[in-house]
Order: sequence, then structure tokens, then C-alpha cells
Amino acid sequence: MTATGTYSPRPGAAPLGRMIAAQAALETRMLLRNGEQLLLTVVIPTLLLVLFSTVDIVDTGEGKAVDFLAPGVLALAVMSTAFTGQAIATGFERRYGVLKRLAASPLPRWGLMTAKSLSVLVTEVLQIALLTVIALALGWSPRGNPVAVFLLLVLGTAAFSGLGLLMAGTLKAEATLAAANLVFLLLLVGGGVVVPLDKFPEAARSVLELLPISALSGGLRDVLQHGAGMPWGELAVLTAWAVAGLAAAGRFFRWE
Repeated sequence: MTATGTYSPRPGAAPLGRMIAAQAALETRMLLRNGEQLLLTVVIPTLLLVLFSTVDIVDTGEGKAVDFLAPGVLALAVMSTAFTGQAIATGFERRYGVLKRLAASPLPRWGLMTAKSLSVLVTEVLQIALLTVIALALGWSPRGNPVAVFLLLVLGTAAFSGLGLLMAGTLKAEATLAAANLVFLLLLVGGGVVVPLDKFPEAARSVLELLPISALSGGLRDVLQHGAGMPWGELAVLTAWAVAGLAAAGRFFRWE
């Protein structure tokens, strides 16, 4: 005979760390199963890297084209995941009431945002690993300070995440879809990803250099292509965007 109380129920939430890890794993699986997200995060950056490295379409200056393109494509990968992909996914989750229901679960709202951020970081690690292997196969010769590269990627992720969550939490889902894709295309062309900023008029270049994608791609290029030290100017631009974007997202994000 089983003793009384042996199988007594113990209602209650799981430990916070386990809930965040489970939600992060779920967010990552959902992202990797989404065809549109894979197009943005993997296919487009890979095609751009291979195409512009092997076909002489854009004048990238002296040296191998891949040495110029690889840092820019890494920056594009960060933007596609942290900004475009996250904005679209979160916007439709908000529209369909998913966020509202998750906010009522034992997982706190900040825990949900943490899980989403972890999912973005995991996806970025996979992206960067894949793109690095492809770039090395194309003859890329990276150099420079890995700490500077790490700081640029982290601050770039924070900046784009804040902007993506701000868009997803304030606009309707359809507007978020259109705006996120439009911004992606505009920054792809005018953010120094595949077209050097010195190809633009000086007045326009002074404005474009202040964009987060320009700061990220330019900083990565200074370090990985030219072997520069810590790119303080680009880090300052990314920090400003990260602080402003995350603060605005925290202030104006609406869960339903």
C-alpha cells in the first residue's frame, strides 16, 4: 500500500531559469521553422556574400571583395534577426493575442523578453558561424581584435532589438511587416553593407554614418579588414541607439 501523501500534487510555477530556457528554446525552434525568417536570416545574407564576392558588380576598393563584404554581411545578419525577424514575429504574436496570454502566465514579462533575446542570440551565433565558414571558403582573411568584434555584435544586437520591439509594440502587425521589410531593404542599400558609403554624396554620407547598420558594418570592417583597434566612434553610435531603442520599447510597448 502506498503511504498517504506520496503522490500529493505540488502546484506552482517551475523555477524562473527553467521557464526562460524553455521559452527561449521554443522561440528558437519557431524561428528556424519559419520559411520567411530563414529567407531573411540565412538565404539573403548568404546569396549576397557569394554573389558580390564572385561577380564584379560593385567596386569595393582595393583588395579582395570578400574582405570588404564579409563584415557588412555579418552586420546584415544581425539586423535581419534582431530587427526585421523579431519585429515581424512579435508583431503578429501581439495581434493574435499570444503575448497577452503569455503575459498572464507565471513567466514574467521581462522573462519573456529575455527569452526572446536569448533566441535572437542563439540564431545569430548560427548565422555568424555559417557565414564565416562560407566567407573563409571564398578566401576571406579576417584580422583584428576579437573583443572589439564581440562588443560591436552585442551592441548592434541590443540596438536592433530595441528598435524591432518598439516597432512591433506600437504598430499594427501588417504595418510592422511592411515597415520592417522596407527598412531592411533601405538599410541594405544605404548602410554600407555591400555598397561603400564613400560612393554616396558627402552630405548623405554624414547622415548615413549615424545609422546603426552603418556603425556596425563600418566598425566590423575597420577591425576585421583593416585590423584597427577599438572602434570607439562606432561603439558610441551603437550604444546611443541601443539605449534609446530599448528605453522607448520599454516605455511604449503595448502587449495587446
